[in-house]
Formats: sequence, C-alpha cells, structure tokens
Amino acid sequence: MTASRRIVVVGGVAGGMSAAARARRLDEHADIVVLEQGDFVSFANCGLPYHLSGEIDRRDSLLLHTPATLASTLNLDVRTGHRVTAIDRDAREVTVQTAERTYRLPYDALLLAPGATAVRPPVEGLDHPAVHALRVVPDVDALRATVDGLLASRDDGDRAAEPPTAVVVGAGFIGLEAVEALAARGLQVHLVELADHVLPPLDAELAPLLAEELASHGVRLHLGAGARKIRPAAEAADYGEETVRPAGPVVVTLSDGDEVTADLVVVNVGVRPASALAREAGLDLGPSGAIRVDGDQRTSDPHIWAVGDAVEVVQAVTGATGPVPLAGPANRQGRRAADSICGRRTTPQAPVLGTAIVRVFGLTAAVTGANQATLRRAGIDHEVVHVHPGHHAGYYPGAEQIHIVASFAPDGSLLGAQAVGRAGVDKRIDVLATALRAGMGADDLAELELAYSPPFGSAKDPVNMLGFVAQNVLDRTMPQWQAWELDEVREGTLVLDVRSRGEFAAGHLDGALNIPHTELRDRLDEVRDAAGGRPVSVHCASGVRSYLATRILRGEGVDARNLSGGWLTLTAVHPELLEDVAVRA
Repeated sequence: MTASRRIVVVGGVAGGMSAAARARRLDEHADIVVLEQGDFVSFANCGLPYHLSGEIDRRDSLLLHTPATLASTLNLDVRTGHRVTAIDRDAREVTVQTAERTYRLPYDALLLAPGATAVRPPVEGLDHPAVHALRVVPDVDALRATVDGLLASRDDGDRAAEPPTAVVVGAGFIGLEAVEALAARGLQVHLVELADHVLPPLDAELAPLLAEELASHGVRLHLGAGARKIRPAAEAADYGEETVRPAGPVVVTLSDGDEVTADLVVVNVGVRPASALAREAGLDLGPSGAIRVDGDQRTSDPHIWAVGDAVEVVQAVTGATGPVPLAGPANRQGRRAADSICGRRTTPQAPVLGTAIVRVFGLTAAVTGANQATLRRAGIDHEVVHVHPGHHAGYYPGAEQIHIVASFAPDGSLLGAQAVGRAGVDKRIDVLATALRAGMGADDLAELELAYSPPFGSAKDPVNMLGFVAQNVLDRTMPQWQAWELDEVREGTLVLDVRSRGEFAAGHLDGALNIPHTELRDRLDEVRDAAGGRPVSVHCASGVRSYLATRILRGEGVDARNLSGGWLTLTAVHPELLEDVAVRA
C-alpha cells in the first residue's frame, strides 16, 4: 500500500486552517499536520475588540475550533505549542520546537501561514506592563483583566472619581475598534495618531466625520503626534529595587510635547510580515519582506506554498506589490493553495482591492481600491468625485446621509471608493468593490440595476448617482473644482454661492457672491459684472444645486465650474473655515 503523502501547515487561524480544511476535503488519505506556536489554532481575531467591549460576552465564542474538534471533524493532526524554527528544503523537513523537545518532521508539501507581527514603534518604555497589544486571544485576555480590575477598584472606592484613562496609539482600523471598545467599558480614551487624520487609509475629506464622532463620545484626539516615551507616573525608585513596578498609571509623552497620564496603553501601529522562517530558508522575498508567491500561492521552492499576512500580493489598481493583512484574502489564498497542493485546477490569485470596513460608534467607514494619496504616489491620472446622497428614499423616515468619495481614470474606469455614514455604507462599498473587480466604470455604475424600495434605497441609488456625476465630470458636462484648490480659486475666479440666504448667513467664504440657484436666471448680468471676465467657481451645500447653476451659466456662455461635494467637502478639507468664515447674523 502506498504511503499517504504528508502536508505540513505552519500556522493556523485564517489562511493556514482554510488550507488544511480544504486539503482534507480534497484528499481523505493525506496526512495533514498543522503546527501552531500559540495555544489557539483557530480563533476569530477580528472579533477580539468586540469581546473587549463586552458585545461578545463569551470568550469561547471567539474560539472557532480546537485541536480536538479539528481531529474529530476533519481528521487533522493539530499541534499547538509547536514552533517551527527551521526548514531543510533539501531533506524536506522542518525542525519543530516544543516546551519538552525538539524534533524534525518530514513533509511532501509545506504550507507557510506565519501571519504578521506587530510593528514596535521607537517608543521608550514600550515594555512597561501597562502597555498592551490587541492581536491574539492572550492580548484580549490581558486587556479585559486590566480593564475589569480598574473598574472594580473604582467601584470599591469613590464612584464619583474620574474614570480610568486609556491611551490608544494608532488610529487605524484596529486602533479605532479598540477606542470604541474601551469607551464602551467606561474609560476615558485618548487617541494618538502620527498622521494628520484618523484612519490614514481614508481620504482626508472624509476623516473629519470620524474625528467629530470620536469627539462626541468623549475621545480626546492627538493628531499629527506620536508617542515618544512611556514612564511610570511615580518613578520606579520610589518603590525600591525589590518591589514590582505597578502596571499603572503611566505618563505617555507625545512628540508635540503633550503628556497624558493613563492607566493603560494600547499600541497598534501596524504589522509586518512574519517572514523570518522563509528568509532563513532562502525563499524569495519581496522588497517589503513579504514572501513571494505565484498565482497558485507557490513560493520559489516547488514544494512550499505560502498564504496570509506574510505573503506578497498585487494591488489591483496600482500594480504595486506588498502584504495586505486582511482575513478575506487570507482565507481565499488558503483555499487556492490547497487546490494547488492537491493537484486541482486553481483560479489564479486576483489582485487585491484592500476592501475594509470599520464601525466608529454610530458611524461606518469603508474603503476599496486605491485612495487619492496612493494614486498620486503612483502617478495615476484621475478625477475625484464627491456625493452626499441619502441611504434610502428621502421621503421615507430615517434617511441618513452617505458621504462617498470615488476616483475615476480619464477613460471612466473606477479606481477606488470610500464611504462614511450611519447606514447603508456596507451595501454601497460592497457594490463598488464588485464593480472594481469587474473592471466597471462610470457608465456601468450609472446603469447598475440595484434593489429599490423606499426603506432600502432610492430609484437612483447612491451608486447610480456616483456614476451620473462621474459621467458629467468626465465628459465635461460639469467641469469641477476641488476643495484643495481653494486658494487658487479665491485668487483667480469669482466664487458664486448658490445656497439660500439663510445658509449663506450662517457661514460663507469671504468675498463670495450669494445668488440662490432659483434666482440665477434673472440675475445673470449681476454674475457677469461681478466676474469681470474671470471664471466663476460655483458651490452649494453638497454639489447638487451648484450643478444646476453651473449648467445654467455654461448655457449662457459663462465659464463656470462646480465644487465637487460642495460646502460639506470644502469645510472638511478646510476646517478652519468653520472658525474663519464671514458670518452674517
């Protein structure tokens, strides 16, 4: 009888376990061994912040499988607490280390799913016991224990005392989830972000919406500043050399000179590929340190595959390569690798869009494709479109505004999209992600047939509206100007504000001419006289009324263009306008 072939999987969670499970479904007789250095081989790491907040009450809900359940359901040999320290490619063996012994394990096919490791920023005192991460189950266990202890101490003492304080360093997706979780537990939270806005992958004009939501829930923002030092609030010498240093409070010193006293600190500033094992084995790595794989997830060694956060992928829009640490791609890569290992037909790995979503208290923010900063760095010509429609029919109660930003190539191809709102964001970003994958453009978005009923959408869905506006911009039916061109616009054009008199009185650009769009046809001479031969830069609140005004002006031979996204976008890009605009009571 021919011996069964052995498939060794290094690392579990998303990519590794997807590969192992798929391989078993394809080959009932393979000897499949999963080696996981931690205690948990299959857990929902994306659910960790929601266990911290208490929304997911039972910790066991995060543990999707155990070695015992995987053995009984899939006949997998899962070994936790087993760390692979070396790969002998010639002998096709891995060296495995446990608490008790070191041994060598042969393989016929090896799959690497080592994941990623947290980036350690250059912060003095990062090893202080008050500092936590939020990546794996032991992290959330430690955080919950700390938070529970802080809250219990407060309840046992003066309940009128100030709540415990947390500093979260890094305002990315996980950082924002950590902020929400800690605030939900009743902590006072400070959020520190080195970039000039929260959620750096989000375009700058949408980020202020998140900042406002965070501030409204008591979160104190420190933007454009990084953590530089973490030290005990009382110096260690005060406790004596033999005394264990207390976990907190600590003082966090920021790069702008501010100091925040906190009971705990959560640091999440990004991850890097855990590719040391692959590098030491001589496998090809990309410039980012991620493992290079082909369309079947095969590495430079024909007997070794790799998946997940440690592998290099192609960004769908720019063609750039690098890691994209997301659960969806990792799961699909695991399935593809298993198909390849088992000799099945595979669907080559598609370029990655980087679609992601996060809840920030009452708001949802989502992204797909390339943002504006990425497109600029790549030198890709594009037009940016802003729309602010309701998430369902406006006449049906409860309509919430969605703020959508999308970038289009000159030929109309969709390059990326982002959205922020209180409802309907996930639906639209998923449609736009699908459109990106299908290579759709403005014309396709305009013609998409999407489900409509007043409680769910509009006859002209926000996605359709995005397509309509992009069509008008690209074919020059609606020439536009952007919020970041404000200085140039003020210097060389007449700014025409076509909002109502009441809106204008509440705040406007100094020097702007106010003519409500319904009066424009009767006051064209006034516009011409004020312009004095200059172009006219039109704006309203969101871009709809100013589009109508722009068409009227252009129909009368006036060189007019419309502000993309209107006053809503302008004040997001230039928040100083909310303080400096001329106000007429």
